[in-house]
Amino acid sequence: MLKKEWIEQGYIDEPVDLKAEIRRFCEEKQAVVLAHYYTTGDIQEVADFIGDSLALARKAAQTDARIIVMAGVHFMAETCKLLSPDKLVLCPDLNAGCSLADSCRADDLRKFKDEHPGYKVVSYVNTTAAVKALTDVVVTSGNAKQIIATFPKDEKIIFGPDYNLGSYINAVTGRQMLLWQGGCHVHERFSVEAILELKREHPEALVLAHPECKGPVLRVADVVGSTAVLLKYAVEHPGESFIVATEAGILHEMERQCPTTQFYPVPPEVSEGTIGCHCNECQYMKMNTLLKIYNCLKYEWPTVEVDPAIAAEAVKPIERMLELS
Repeated sequence: MLKKEWIEQGYIDEPVDLKAEIRRFCEEKQAVVLAHYYTTGDIQEVADFIGDSLALARKAAQTDARIIVMAGVHFMAETCKLLSPDKLVLCPDLNAGCSLADSCRADDLRKFKDEHPGYKVVSYVNTTAAVKALTDVVVTSGNAKQIIATFPKDEKIIFGPDYNLGSYINAVTGRQMLLWQGGCHVHERFSVEAILELKREHPEALVLAHPECKGPVLRVADVVGSTAVLLKYAVEHPGESFIVATEAGILHEMERQCPTTQFYPVPPEVSEGTIGCHCNECQYMKMNTLLKIYNCLKYEWPTVEVDPAIAAEAVKPIERMLELS
């Protein structure tokens, strides 16, 4: 049941079972709820599909749903709209942005391209539709190495916006891509010191790390990969224990699929004299709540639209990625 304050603030008219009402709305309105791995556990439990951003958008496009609710961040809702232009795409909170996507504005990328003629642009999926429209091919953290390998060795490539992911791909492929200086505020906060401390406490545990982490963190990791890759590795290695260096929301699905496995989240790096929490979380992902999902399904708002001219160009590098991978 809902807290009295929520009713007083005008969010709803009467106490309801949010999960039950969300599922009722989905059935009545032909809607699907997508939840990224980094959302809270209660949202993942009510969703039709959970996963990484592009996988979710592709899954939703394959359904006959009329409405897509993207419980993630804004660029993910844009990607859903790119792949499902005829569906109504809802974003529970339009203020749920992304520090990585925000680190690369379309105008800045356009200027950078003009300053580097002859370069191909490879953009991480964590970008706005306007940036994708300036891109030759999109990649995910799971297929970036594979996609880059399809380019000639001497190809001039601008890779953005994640500097850490680009550095990792350069290191494992021997490339010298020109890297955009962007980053994820969550993965930037992981430190080698915190991981080594956890290793001292749990020497048997393997380190799982997302490639958006800084280079020193990746060098002490046993497995580097996207959230889906890290989850898959954990599922395929039951009985082992893991130190996890990615956003803490993934622990919900890891623990659900691996109930006998022990997971240790790497805490964020904190300044001297401050008190840190035990998990490294994305405040934007956590802006999604059951109440907001309930309200956006009830009122079919707020919607996410992409300018048709931008959408026509932005979908091309996604299609190119799918062809190459």
